Amino acid sequence: MCDIEEATNQLLDVNLHENQRSVRLTESDLTSESELLVTIGATVPTGFEQTAADEVREKLGSPCKISRDRGKIYFVISLESLAQVHCLRSVDNLFVVVQEFQNYQFKKTKEEVLKDFEDLAGKLPWSNPLKVWKINDSFKKKKAKRKKINQNSSKGKINNGQEVKIDQRNDKKDFTSHALDSHILDYYENPAIREEVSTLVGDDLASCKDETDESSKEETEPQVLKFRVTCNRAGEKHCFTSNEAARDFGGAVQDYFKWKADMTNFDVEVLLNIHDNEVIVGIALTEESLHRRNITHFGPTTLRSTLAYGMLRLCDPLPYDIIVDPMCGTGAIPIEGATEWSDCFHIAGDNNPLAVNRAANNIASLLTKSQIKEGKPSWGLPIDAVQWDICNLPLRTGSVDIIVTDLPFGKRVGSKKRNWNLYPACLREMSRVCTPTTGRAVLLTQDTKCFTKALSGMRHVWRKVDTVWVNVGGLRAAVYVLLRTPEAFVHPSEQDGERGTLW
Repeated sequence: MCDIEEATNQLLDVNLHENQRSVRLTESDLTSESELLVTIGATVPTGFEQTAADEVREKLGSPCKISRDRGKIYFVISLESLAQVHCLRSVDNLFVVVQEFQNYQFKKTKEEVLKDFEDLAGKLPWSNPLKVWKINDSFKKKKAKRKKINQNSSKGKINNGQEVKIDQRNDKKDFTSHALDSHILDYYENPAIREEVSTLVGDDLASCKDETDESSKEETEPQVLKFRVTCNRAGEKHCFTSNEAARDFGGAVQDYFKWKADMTNFDVEVLLNIHDNEVIVGIALTEESLHRRNITHFGPTTLRSTLAYGMLRLCDPLPYDIIVDPMCGTGAIPIEGATEWSDCFHIAGDNNPLAVNRAANNIASLLTKSQIKEGKPSWGLPIDAVQWDICNLPLRTGSVDIIVTDLPFGKRVGSKKRNWNLYPACLREMSRVCTPTTGRAVLLTQDTKCFTKALSGMRHVWRKVDTVWVNVGGLRAAVYVLLRTPEAFVHPSEQDGERGTLW
């Protein structure tokens, strides 16, 4: 193990000396402005606002306000906590608030309202939010650049065999200067994992080199920033459209900063959020949603990681709990659980072999990234994937503490007609494997009529504690929080003899 650790450390510290100066500069800038307090806004899955607010208070120690506009929260942090904000599991997108108007007085005519938006651009306190954007962009660029390199390398593999050879030669040149690199790659017996390890580390080195070149170019050639304005509007009493507000406000921002407008390849995204009489101007801190963090192999109904995290928090996992997702799909829920609640054991299961294969690939990908991040091979993650029948689980009676799953809606997967038989059978089998009295279940479904009917026949083993209404891909769905009653499980054949069928 000592040789492996030493080799891994050498492999991952290749760019340490090259970037030492730039790192010191960044740290000194952060130290001088660490006392600055800013308001951060975050979009979260609709219905899980309270869950996200609880996470902010727990991890950042900051008071949190839930917006009247559903799906948004606001909290105040110091600049030194900015990196921690990007590690929140329940937020999708982040932005820094420039100014908030709780009761904005709109004029009666469209022309007057748009003129007010134009005048507003020059009156806003842009200085501190732009400092936050600049510091945030310094470490956000690494992710964006690495992603771009990954996309280009994958394009080369698909489109042109010669490009692959060129890339491999370049990678070999980087790796040959370190004799112990092969020992690390030999540690991984699976060829697919070995390839992914070399790709991830190679991309890290390439991205560091590109960032160094890019920073030197920026020092010699100052460039005009590109920007766009995005207006998110909700309310029926507005005499203007979102496009009109974005157009006129964006024109005023362009005149004020002398930036260049670009709707696609922009550096700064200015947000104009309007909800009834509430107006909030902000600057985006994320280029893409933070829920794209774990899944690399997608299925037809892959659940967002932020939704999976919210569902897991509802069941309040305790150390050493056995958490099962009996209909895991791509494994979004158990993977999120293994990442955040590593002191529990998570089981991902599905009856579809393709789904189990996707889940296994996602688990392997996450393990690889975890080992690269830690700089040493690990024993693995507390998670496993298995193919099974939801109505006949290969688990002992009363052996599971928590069940969290996304039930088939009956649209892309299955059908509403089949759900009338599937849901009661699922609830019955879940009640068998779940621990009486302390067992919990958190179940997501859009077919609420069918689920309510199925639950009504299982009241002797399941008690509904709460219902959280959420938005899943534009569909209004419900997350049901159930508690296992103390009543012991009785097999349906024995039940029929005592009191007849339940449905």
